[in-house]
Amino acid sequence: MAEGRQKLKLLYLMKMLNEETDSACGLTMSQIIDRLEDRGISAERKSIYRDIETLRDFGLDVRTYQRKPVEYAVEDRDFAFPELLLLVDAVQSSRFLTQRKSDALVRSVKKLASERQRKLLDKRLHVEGRIKTQNESVFNNVDRIQEALAKRRRVSFFYFKYDAAKEKTLQHGGERYAETPVQLVYSDGCYYLVAFNEKHDDFVNYRVDRMDEIEVLDEPAQRNERIANFDPQKLEDRAFGMYSGKPVSAELLVEEEAMSAVIDRFGKDVQSVPTGEGCARVSAVVMKSPVFFGWLAQFGDRVRIEKPKSLACEYRDYLARIVEAYGR
Repeated sequence: MAEGRQKLKLLYLMKMLNEETDSACGLTMSQIIDRLEDRGISAERKSIYRDIETLRDFGLDVRTYQRKPVEYAVEDRDFAFPELLLLVDAVQSSRFLTQRKSDALVRSVKKLASERQRKLLDKRLHVEGRIKTQNESVFNNVDRIQEALAKRRRVSFFYFKYDAAKEKTLQHGGERYAETPVQLVYSDGCYYLVAFNEKHDDFVNYRVDRMDEIEVLDEPAQRNERIANFDPQKLEDRAFGMYSGKPVSAELLVEEEAMSAVIDRFGKDVQSVPTGEGCARVSAVVMKSPVFFGWLAQFGDRVRIEKPKSLACEYRDYLARIVEAYGR
């Protein structure tokens, strides 16, 4: 039994160096010997020196720090501490993750850090306006959709929305949808499935966290030229909140005060021509939808639709209906 534990010495040494040390805090030779003895393993300094060299040959970045006393520590890791901070912050701020799943992922990320660093990672990021999803099945949903995409099969699922009483209401008369999956898109903190609907001969978007009981069908996915040439980047550039709508080539007159927000939305490469007096004429393809109109409304008169006139008139009517509703 004792001989068997001696064979574990190198593994325990690697484990303690990975978990308990970093560039700011190492282990002394005495601490290493004491920790091994706690595990029923006797060791001499010379044998540990040889083990450390073996770990270095294996690729573990064990450094010797000339402190008083000398310390040994793993410095170079798969993820630097600032990278782990970014990962934790990204997980905690993701809307599509439930709080339970978010906490579980953070615990997994923390295992990549040393014990000292884990305490620094043990914090909650405050994200203004963050609402966590309540659907625990989102990960399984994504997995099933990825499976269908890989196998080029259709998917079947229920789709729901919430009614005024905050109860789930199945769409499509409570019947299952059967669609050809085209692309998974992550937008505004949520996963969306872009699917091709054969009945309407067009693309439709579904919030993945509002899909239930997804099944990968034996039926092959539909193939056509539009699906083959689908470009998710164009969809992201045009769509607002993944709301389906008609693509429209628009010209916007943008005041300088709103230009940063417009670039945030359409990208720095958006076609833009200064017109003088602190304004620019921006040309972009947008999805005509209430979400686009809502985005425009936040700027007041600092962003105005110049062309096409039909889009400007629809936006004016959209605002008029809001004014009328409040007028009543």
